[in-house]
Amino acid sequence: MAFDISGAGLTSQRARDRLVKQLSELGIRNAAVLEAIRQVPRHLFVEEALVHRAYENIALPIGYKQTVSQPYIVARMTETLLDGAPVRTVLEIGTGSGYQAAVLAHLVERVYSVERIHALSRSARELLSRLRINNIGVRHADGAEGWPAKAPFDGILLTAAPREVPHELLVQLAPGGRLVAPVEGVDGRQQLVRYTHTKEAFVRDQLDAVCFVPMLSGSEQ
Repeated sequence: MAFDISGAGLTSQRARDRLVKQLSELGIRNAAVLEAIRQVPRHLFVEEALVHRAYENIALPIGYKQTVSQPYIVARMTETLLDGAPVRTVLEIGTGSGYQAAVLAHLVERVYSVERIHALSRSARELLSRLRINNIGVRHADGAEGWPAKAPFDGILLTAAPREVPHELLVQLAPGGRLVAPVEGVDGRQQLVRYTHTKEAFVRDQLDAVCFVPMLSGSEQ
């Protein structure tokens, strides 16, 4: 894979280094994850008018009522996904602009990403191709269905919040694999959870409070 890390001013390496230092101070410990955040050019994954804010630790709109997650959440979810048995293949539900997939591509052998909004899947595919990140597959489909033809996956990551994780996704998780997702509770609050596929069951761990767009069913042209 190849990353275009060029940029000047607020897209410079200095701005990225500041962001990585901030994430480290917030508790991100996985050095490989921090390096992936440093290398991936986030300014290319946000709207042009917001490029000057690309390396701030904030979520940013990408159109279609969607956002690119704040870097801390991207790092936290990625670190959680990788914490355990080795991860070679990851299924991402919710490609968005492609930023989370690009970070994952720096860390695992293969990423399969599903996006329900056709325009976003197309633009993400074009950008990832332009950056010569060749270990990501992007599919336009209903994310709740996953990508059965490519299963099982060592890791599954959701970037939108369902009321409960679809069973269709859990069964695509390899034994020993982990699924990380924001889940919306009955009170409307969201919690980051991790499911681990053990021999006996799917073990659920509750992690941080988070805020994501809701996970919707179906796909849009």
